[in-house]
Amino acid sequence: MKSFRFSRHTAIAVIAAGALALTACGSDNPTAATGGQAGSKVTGTLTGIGSSAQGAAMDVWKTNFATANQGVTVQYSPDGSGAGRKAILDGSAQFAGSDAYLKDEELAQSKEQCGPGGAIDIPVYISPIAIAFNIPDVMELNLDAPTAAKIFRGEIKKWNDPAIVALNPDASLPDLQVTPVSRSDDSGTTTNFTEYLEAAAPEVWKDEADGVWPAALEGENAKGTSGVVKTVTDTPGAVTYADDSAVGGKLGTAKIKVGSEFVEISPEAAAAAVDAGKPVAGRAENDTAIDLDRTTTESGAYPIVLVSYHVVCSTYDTQETVDLVKAFEKYVVSEEGQQAAAESAKSAPLSAALSTKATKAIESIKVKS
Repeated sequence: MKSFRFSRHTAIAVIAAGALALTACGSDNPTAATGGQAGSKVTGTLTGIGSSAQGAAMDVWKTNFATANQGVTVQYSPDGSGAGRKAILDGSAQFAGSDAYLKDEELAQSKEQCGPGGAIDIPVYISPIAIAFNIPDVMELNLDAPTAAKIFRGEIKKWNDPAIVALNPDASLPDLQVTPVSRSDDSGTTTNFTEYLEAAAPEVWKDEADGVWPAALEGENAKGTSGVVKTVTDTPGAVTYADDSAVGGKLGTAKIKVGSEFVEISPEAAAAAVDAGKPVAGRAENDTAIDLDRTTTESGAYPIVLVSYHVVCSTYDTQETVDLVKAFEKYVVSEEGQQAAAESAKSAPLSAALSTKATKAIESIKVKS
């Protein structure tokens, strides 16, 4: 089983400077598992930086939460997962959005800002990663892992290559150049996608999974989810990997071979893969990072899945900060928050069991002693 580091955009100084001084008027009963409760007393500004894949979900979460809690502002800068993790580690944000859970060395580093308990990973967003392409008059293809790996390594040069034709005998594939498009920034989506390729096609994909795309590979690159999707949309023959919510039917997408079947991308198929996951070994009790099997043969499971996290501190300096972080995060993992994200971003809601574990982790956040 391959470790799944998560787990679906550089810190802006002016935002960080204005946001770090939270002005919450602490509450003994901060907003819990809804967008807001009558009489909730949390106020202030909460700043997050990170995953662009979470962008659509974060838009609805921060709007709903602020609407239900007058006096609260949630700021989120979608600078990429790497930037988000850097921000939580250097103290320029109260939470990070990350499509990769913290590495062991990052967990150790987090103790400097977050106290002895360090930071914790809380799953908030589940989405399949689409292999999305721009082939005129073709909106669906079957791909297996070795063929996908050869496409992104530049070993398959044309869309009518025999390897693709063999998997798609009924498709009208043109004599069109394949242009792979990767992320230029440190991306959790890249981490998840390369983990799949490394695990499912080891004979082709020789690079280790990483958030930074291998520099030696040919092709185009662009920053952020929106950047790669726009590049592919504007470039006939181009192909990329991106959160499915950002593809939005504008591009063709691939079914992925799992066992003997080709599984269509969907939130339900992504959820099936996550439900089969296991906790990452060696983590603290309240860290909820998930280890997935990228080579699963379970029927109906889509293995190129992104579990995106909110990385939060286990302790903060003030009760006001603790109340605001806990209130917002409880809303995000609640049934209401997950449904709002599903409707706006096509994500798969957390299962009831996973939501319960996430809520328990959020409850453990406390003031530094």
